[in-house]
Amino acid sequence: MKNFLMGTVALIALGASVPAMAADLAARPYTKAPAYVAAPIYNWTGFYIGGNVGGAFGGGNGFTGGNNGGKFMGGLQGGYNWQFAPNWVFGVEAQYDWTSNSGNTALVNGFPAYTYSSNLKGLGSVTGRLGYTWGPAMLYAKGGYAFSDRSRTLVGPAGTAVAVNGSSDGYTVGGGLEYLFTQNWSGNIEYQYYNFGKTTLAPIAVSATSEQHTVKAGLNYHFNWGGPVVAKY
Repeated sequence: MKNFLMGTVALIALGASVPAMAADLAARPYTKAPAYVAAPIYNWTGFYIGGNVGGAFGGGNGFTGGNNGGKFMGGLQGGYNWQFAPNWVFGVEAQYDWTSNSGNTALVNGFPAYTYSSNLKGLGSVTGRLGYTWGPAMLYAKGGYAFSDRSRTLVGPAGTAVAVNGSSDGYTVGGGLEYLFTQNWSGNIEYQYYNFGKTTLAPIAVSATSEQHTVKAGLNYHFNWGGPVVAKY
C-alpha cells in the first residue's frame, strides 16, 4: 500500500512538471504564406489609333517598264478589337497611307507613239481582322475594301490625252504580327496586297491588272479602360 501511494505521488508530480517544461520552450514562429498573384491575361478589347511607315511596290501592269519601282509610304490607322474568346480576337480597321510617288511617265510597250502616266498619291482600306493571340502577341489576317487616290493619263500620237478606263476601288488582303509591350501600346508589322482590277488603255485595247504590294510597320495606342483581365482559379 505504501509503494502504491508513493508511485501515485510521483506520477502527479511528473504531470505537474510537463506544462512548466513546455512553457520554457521557445514559441514556434508563425510564417505567413506568400501571397499568390494571378498572371494577367492581356485584354485586346477596345478602340485603338496609330501610325505606320513602309513601302509600296507595283505588281507589274504590263504597260511600261517603269511602273514597278518602290515607293515610301506612311499613314494612319484606327479600329476596334473584340476578344471574344481567350485566344481569339475579331476587329475592324480603317487605314490610309500617303505615298511618295510623284508620277511615272513612260512609253507604252509595243506602242511607241503612246505615253502612259500614273501618279499614285495614296492607298486606303476598310478591313476586318481575325487574330489568334497568346500572351501579349497576336497573329492576324485581314481583308476587305480598298481604294486608291491616283491619276492616270494616256497621251496619243497627236499629243492629246485619251481614255484610260479603270477603277480606283478594289479589295485588299494581308496579315501580320502585333505585340502588346504594355497594356496600352503595341507594335506591328504587316504585309498587305491591293487589287484594283483591270486598267485598260482604250485606244490600243491593252489591259493589265492594277495592284500594289505593301510592307508596313506600325505603332498603336489602345484605349483599354478595363485594364488586363486576371485569370480566375
